[in-house]
Amino acid sequence: MDSNLINSIKAINDSIIFDEDSQLFIIENVDIWIGVAKRLREDFEFDYLMCITSLDLQEGKLSLAYNLHSTTTKKTIEFQLIFDESAEIHSVESIWKTADWHEREAYDMMGIKFSNHPDMKRILLPEDWEGYPLKKDYKVADYYHGMHIPKDKTNWE
Repeated sequence: MDSNLINSIKAINDSIIFDEDSQLFIIENVDIWIGVAKRLREDFEFDYLMCITSLDLQEGKLSLAYNLHSTTTKKTIEFQLIFDESAEIHSVESIWKTADWHEREAYDMMGIKFSNHPDMKRILLPEDWEGYPLKKDYKVADYYHGMHIPKDKTNWE
């Protein structure tokens, strides 16, 4: 990755870390994320949010990986936010409209809450579903509304 771009992005805020091995930017103070995201869109022309991936790091820690692309400069970067599972992350839907469904999926599957999201509700599972299926401590229920939920799916085609 271009060292000028790395240094310019790190200059947005002193707490942004760039990891040389993984080639990604890391933020552990999630309160700065919305300001950083605005700068990435306005000053660096990262106009396309390709994906948001949620990760369960265990021991009460979660992570979000934001893959951003500039259709102008043709550069792609990744930002990883690392935070306690009780934290609320400021929605970036007002910056990148594609965040709408990505954030809802992260909420639905991992329980990550996004403040200022225009429609924060489940997107894949029913509203009365209990738990967050992609968290590593998730326990599958035996039944949902009287239907048996199979645990062994080895013979499914």
